Amino acid sequence: MDDTRVGTETDTRLLVAPDRPWVTLVWDDPVNLMSYVSYVFRSYFGYSARESERLMMQVHTTGRAVVATGPREEMERHVEAMHDFGLWATVSKADE
Repeated sequence: MDDTRVGTETDTRLLVAPDRPWVTLVWDDPVNLMSYVSYVFRSYFGYSARESERLMMQVHTTGRAVVATGPREEMERHVEAMHDFGLWATVSKADE
């Protein structure tokens, strides 16, 4: 029996771990109206009026909201779109 090979297989399995997804965060700002932020969430992400209002209120009351989760490239596109709408947004690793 080759103990080195068994140890290597175990080590390889430990190194393979699923990557955490990325998120698009929209931050509160003193410029945009709450109704406009809700409109952006409805028109760009396709959220329902209720979900758009919930996310907008989260931005307003806590200072930020996660509006999308997924691969980094997709989240970067969302951030760029939010900037095009005049909203402050960033991309970040999802919390564990």
